[in-house]
Amino acid sequence: MVYVNDRTDQLDIAAALDIVSVQRREQALRFRFDAGRRLSLSAYLLLMEGLEKEYGITEPPLLGYSPEGKPFLAHYPDIHFNLSHSGTVALCAISDQPVGADVEVPRKISPDLICYTMSDEEQQQINTSPDPIMQFLYFWTRKEAFLKLSSKGIRNDMRRVLEESGDCHLETIQTDHYIYSIANYK
Repeated sequence: MVYVNDRTDQLDIAAALDIVSVQRREQALRFRFDAGRRLSLSAYLLLMEGLEKEYGITEPPLLGYSPEGKPFLAHYPDIHFNLSHSGTVALCAISDQPVGADVEVPRKISPDLICYTMSDEEQQQINTSPDPIMQFLYFWTRKEAFLKLSSKGIRNDMRRVLEESGDCHLETIQTDHYIYSIANYK
């Protein structure tokens, strides 16, 4: 299940800090600016919402981290999730199997970033698209979701990531304000 909050700029930080775990409170307060705190808290609140709706879990979850840095639920290892945020959008994907997710809001994309991260075929599709920014973000969110699913994270050779995602199911949703991709194994 996917949970999205596209109005994180309206989150009451003080109220959110009162209901999240101490662990998440400390993490959110490390952000220098309120926008980062809101995104961190909003993503975690979506996780709390999903856990309650799907599993009846009402206590704020404690997170553990794999050696690669991927978060997991310390007390519920059979429940998988992934968080992402961009701009004023936070997203949480929850599943009974490993899952990766990425959300992005449209923004200016440098040609150097496109060349560095996209294959020749992807670059061709971006360059001929009526909306090059969203086409770039389509590929980017799919790559990021797969890398988060596989616990590989951002790496030097981003150009070939989708070539390696053969046993992965990728779904991409685009709205007027953001685009996201969810990855899981078939």
